[in-house]
Formats: sequence, C-alpha cells, structure tokens
Amino acid sequence: MRRLTLALLCGAYLCLSLIVALSLWRNGGGWGAGVAALVGGLGLCFAFHGLIARALENGAMRSDIDAVREAQKILIDQMERLDAKVSKMAESVADESHRSEELSDEVHMLETLVARMQQRMDEHRSTPEPAAYAGCAGHNSMHRQAGALMDTVREALSENRVDLYLQPVVALPQRKTVFYESFSRLRDETGRVMMPAEYLSVAEPAGIVASIDNLLLFRCVQIVRRLAKQDRRVGIFCNISMASLGDESFFPQFLEMLSENQDLAGALIFEIGQAAFDSRGSIQARNMAKLADLGFRFSLDKVVDLDLDLQDLARADVKFVKISAGLLLEELTEQEGRLVLRSLPDLAAEDYAALLRRYGVELIAEKVEGERQVVDILELDIAYGQGHLFGEPRAIKGAVLAETGAPPALGRPDAPRRAIR
Repeated sequence: MRRLTLALLCGAYLCLSLIVALSLWRNGGGWGAGVAALVGGLGLCFAFHGLIARALENGAMRSDIDAVREAQKILIDQMERLDAKVSKMAESVADESHRSEELSDEVHMLETLVARMQQRMDEHRSTPEPAAYAGCAGHNSMHRQAGALMDTVREALSENRVDLYLQPVVALPQRKTVFYESFSRLRDETGRVMMPAEYLSVAEPAGIVASIDNLLLFRCVQIVRRLAKQDRRVGIFCNISMASLGDESFFPQFLEMLSENQDLAGALIFEIGQAAFDSRGSIQARNMAKLADLGFRFSLDKVVDLDLDLQDLARADVKFVKISAGLLLEELTEQEGRLVLRSLPDLAAEDYAALLRRYGVELIAEKVEGERQVVDILELDIAYGQGHLFGEPRAIKGAVLAETGAPPALGRPDAPRRAIR
C-alpha cells in the first residue's frame, strides 16, 4: 500500500512539472526555459516528497510506539490479575491446609474418646460374673442385650450418627428467638432415635456414662461451631456434665480446642444442673474458671430450690438460671396482701428476677406450656421463656451442615466425608 502511494505521488509530481514546462514553452519561453522548468519542478517536487515521506514515517513510528505502549499496558494488567489469582490460590491452599489440620486433630480426639469408651466396655465384659448369676440363663440374655446396646452406642458415636435438637428460648413479650437449647440424640444403624433413658440403663452399670458425656459434649460443640459460622448472634445452651469437667484426660484437650475457637464464647453457653453445681469439687470449679477465662458463660437448670446463693453464682460466672414455670407459679403465695415466693417470703415475687439481675444473672422460665403461664410470668418481670408453647425441639438436618464438612467416619480413612447430623 505504501509503495503504491509513493508511485502515485511520483506520477503526480511528473505531470505537474510537465504542465509547468509546457506552459512556459507555449508562452514563448523556448525549449530551454521549458526544460529548466521541468527539471526544477521535478527537484522541488521530490524535495517536497521527501518531507511528506518523513512526516508519514514519523506518524507511522508514533503509531507503532503507541501500539507498543498499549500492548504493554494490557500485559501489565494481565500480570496483575494473574498475580492476584495466584495470591488468592495460595491463601486458599493455606486455609485448606489449616482446616485439614484442624479436622485431623478433631478426628484424632474423637478416635481417642471412642477408644477409651471401647476399653471401658471391654473391661466391663471381661469382669467375671458373680457365682449367683453364673448359671442364670435370663441374666446371660440380659447381659448379651446390654452388650449389643453398648455396641450400638459406640457405633452411633463413631459413625457420626449424632443428632442435635434445638429448642428456642424467646424474649418476652415479643417472643423473638434469642437463644437455643441443644439436646444430643443418638441413632442406631436403622435410623431409630435412641433416648438417653434407653442407653443410660446399660451405660451406668458399664461405667461408660462419663465417656458418653464427653463424646456428646464434643459433638455438640463441633456442630455449634459450624452453626455459629452462619449466625453468631444467637447463643446456644449446651449441657456439660461434672464428669466432663472433672475428666483429667479429656478436659485439657477439650479446653485446647475451645481456646482455638475462642470466638465461640458469645455463641456457646454451658449448662449445668443445680444439684451438680452445688456438689462440684475443686477440680470442676477450677476447670469452670478456665472456661470463664476464655469468655464462655454458664447456665443453671433443673432448679428445685429458688433460694440461690447468688454470690456463688456470680463467682462461678453463671449468667443464666432456668426455672420451670410450674415451679415458679407453685411457689407463689399471698402474704400480708402481697405476692411472695414460699422460699423467699421476705421478697416480693415480682422483685425476684430483678434481684438475680443485680448479680448479673438472667432468669429464664422454662417448660412454658400455656398462654396463662405467659401472663403470670410477665407479671413476675421475667424477660425470657422456653417451652413447647414457643417451639418444640427440632433436629438439625444434615443439609444444613453439609457445606461445613464433617470429619470422615472413624476406622475408614478413605471413606467419603459425611455431614454431622
């Protein structure tokens, strides 16, 4: 294209020079003037052509430079994007590595707990039968049934067949859910739910109640941790037994896991029965203090005596007390024209919740079954309620936790991951 342009320009210069030369010759200039005009015109034209060619070359060079600069910008932009992707992939790999280590630690801890329970079961089975029962066929049958049930419990725990049921705790009078109470349930291989009364009947004689408590607590915290990632605004009450608090081999590992998940402190509230709390020993009290130092709170339930030692509750970081609505209303009595509680006749009934608040303890009326109870509870200035009236315990479905990834089933490292239910 450029050569064609130059050829056309040269033809144009020649034509122009001829026209000038012919004009001079016809006007009487003669052949000499015409030839001189032709030569001079061609020289001027070619000089002018040189200027035009340089201008064209400079323009082309500037275009090439601009194109190179644009290509460089595009290359730099692509390199920045590639660097960002590589950095993101590196962070993802690091996170996955950390998560894999975390899951590995959890699986190892779970394996240890199941192994300890298996050891206790084996010890129980190897214990010689008393002579009085050695020939008793009925007793042998019961022993075999107990052994089978214990195996079912062990398999349910090791195979992730642990369901977490949640029951709402609501703020009154709005009835907005602000907490949940959790209940752990086991399922056998057919999917049938095993109630605590069923497996405790054989677990207590075998001495594995503490092992089951530890496993259920560990499972509960695992699931709560995954739920808390979805909504940290809701607290969940999780039962903890004195056996778990006093287990010198389990609790240090459990405490280490919680210290690595200290952000759960706002979402997890450990619940203890009143009788167990009152009978706690120095080891349990010390371990409760360690949990409190991490920011975890405690709740007291199964209350039968309303005359609470509030200073002791405050020292132990107990922030909630659950009292049955039926017990609260049964305690109401009229004395000298005012409503009081039989356990605390010197205190007006409506001031009981306020007294607890002064010690940093919130009162929750549980087992609320009817609307009439709600009216009476509100008159006692109680801020929270729990019971079937506000919602029954419901199991968390496996799909809710499928994204979080549960540890693989124990005993089969190559098994596909399944969600804890």
